[in-house]
Formats: sequence, structure tokens, C-alpha cells
Amino acid sequence: MSFLMDTYKRLPVSFVRGEGVYLYDEEGKRYLDLVGGVAVNVLGHSDPDLVRALCEQAHKLWHVSNLYQNPWQEETAKLLVEQFGEPAKVFFCNSGAEANEGAIKLARRYFWEKGEKRYRIITFKNSFHGRTFGAMSATAQEKIHKGFEPLLDGFDYAELNDIKSVERLLRKETAGIMLEVIQGEGGINEAEGEFLVKVEELCRREGLLLIVDEVQTGLGRTGKFYGYQHFGIKPDIITLAKGLGGGFPIGCVIAREEVAQAFKPGSHGSTFGGNALACACAKVVIEKVLKLLDHVEEVGNYFKERLRPFGRVKGRGLMLGLEREENCQEVVLKALERGLLINCTAERVIRFVPPLIIQKEHVDFAIEVLREIL
Repeated sequence: MSFLMDTYKRLPVSFVRGEGVYLYDEEGKRYLDLVGGVAVNVLGHSDPDLVRALCEQAHKLWHVSNLYQNPWQEETAKLLVEQFGEPAKVFFCNSGAEANEGAIKLARRYFWEKGEKRYRIITFKNSFHGRTFGAMSATAQEKIHKGFEPLLDGFDYAELNDIKSVERLLRKETAGIMLEVIQGEGGINEAEGEFLVKVEELCRREGLLLIVDEVQTGLGRTGKFYGYQHFGIKPDIITLAKGLGGGFPIGCVIAREEVAQAFKPGSHGSTFGGNALACACAKVVIEKVLKLLDHVEEVGNYFKERLRPFGRVKGRGLMLGLEREENCQEVVLKALERGLLINCTAERVIRFVPPLIIQKEHVDFAIEVLREIL
């Protein structure tokens, strides 16, 4: 008998420890982890620098509340803003859904401060922004909405890579456009560079905010520190989580300074957001990921080429999807039997979001297993 709510379709395995790119079950069997906690364990499992930072901070201070000065947040925020590339401010929270809630609130608050009645946000079909109410309402997937209607008003759903579908949704109440440069949960669907440039131009022309959800694409996952950096666009707001803490819960909203000013004391908050333990981890992750970007691009390209014989390959860096004709859940189970952890998303896409430290020999093992199965 389980005492847990039945919200996850769990695989028949229980892991007791991890090291690098490997996980070990209760019998000691080793598994190559190409799921990485769903794009979370960017430095792998039990990274010694990350463990050391967490333990050292645990012996000093865990949590003191955001009512006081927080030097750990300042250090981490500085590193994130340096990669953002222009004056900006950071708000820390605990997850991707929280970060996207914060971005939605900030966009509404920004126009309210300006005296403009703009609150609607355009998002995209097959997107995924989280399961809290605002983030779920922003997510344009019917299966995510089912049973929770009525949703929060204020979201309009466009077609990815179709600028005309975006333009048709514009109205005087539109505040911004929110997108993922690669839709993770939606099936590793890539936004085209030309489309993203047109979206940015539209935002500038209409005075809208461009919000990029980097929860899954950020922290080096695509070979750039932020996924949007591949395309030369400049968002007004971005959101991060997943890999930011290397497995320790932390998320954040980063916004251009002018936009960030809309948040005042009392307008938004998070009890645990940016606590000392989380920021100690995030600082290590950021510093180490910056040294891994070339590696991610090289191994990602190698992985992509080796996957091509098996079907349509999508994605960038170490955020890849293999699209199949059939439901791929059976492939996940067969791979598990052979010591390979992979993930199925959008029913027919095998998703690979491994630790960024993965090597080519690990890719070769995965390819051999997939060849046996497929």
C-alpha cells in the first residue's frame, strides 16, 4: 500500500544512490541516466563540488527569511545577470512553475504601473509552463487543463512558427508574448530563428513584453547558457529553474531593470525563495556550467548524428528528441531493462536530457541499446 497520491506513472525501479552519469538501484544494478531528473541534474549525481558547497553552507546557515539582507542571493544573481548581458534584476523562488507565475504577475504589474490596462499574454500550442494555476492557464495543452476549468482568463494560444497566428491574437489588452525556444514537454519542438526574430520585432513595434521560459532550455542545456542566445534576440523577462540548483530546488525570474521596477515591497514574495542552501548550490552550478558549454555543443552534435538512423531528430545541444511513428513508452521500459534511462514525451518522442557531463562513450552505449530495441 502506498501513502502517496497517484499523480505520477512511476517506473518499476527504485534508486538508492548516484554517481556522475549513473544511478544504482537497490540491487546494485547500474543505469546510464539520460533523463537527469528531467533536465535537472546538469552536473550529474553527487558532484563533489556541489556536495561540498551544500555541506559547508548547511553547517553555517540554512534559512533566515527574505526579511533580511541576503548575500548568497546577491552573489548568484550577479552571475545570472552577467550572462543576461544588460542591466537586470532577479527574483528567486523554488520552481519553474513559480518562476513563470512570477513572470506573468510582473508583466501585468508593469503595465498597471504605467496606467495601461494590458494583461493578456500570448502563448503557444503544445507549450508547457507549469501546473500552478497561472502557469497551467498559460500552458496550451488540453490534457493539462482537463478537470481544472475554468482556467485563469488572460491567455491566448498561437501556433509556434506562425507569425500570422500571433498577429491575429493581438488586441489592445495584450501585454506580452511568452514562449519556449524549444518546447520540452510538448515534444522537443524547436522555434525557428526567423520566427523568433519576427516575434521580437512585433513586441518592440507593439510595446509588448517578450517573455522566454528558459526553465528547461537554460543553464547550458542547448550549448548556450540561455537558449535564446542562439538567435540574437533580447527578451524582457526570462524564467529559470530545473538545472539551476543541480538538483536542489531553486528557480528565478530575471527581468530588464525597467521592467523589474514594477515589483515593489509586498507586491510579490516567496518564503523559501533564494534560501542560503539553494543559492550555495546555484553558484557552483553556474560557474561549472559556463565551462561546459563547448562540451555540450560537441557531444550534443555527436549524439544527434548517431540518433538519425532511428527517426526524426529534434532539439539542440543535450536537449534532444527522437520522434517515432509509434507510442514510445514501451521503448522506455525495454531500455530500463538494459540499464538505460530515457523518457517519453508527447507520446511519440523519446526525450534525452542527460547530465551535461556526459561523454561520447556514454552516447555510444545508449545507441547500442536503442539499436537492440528499435
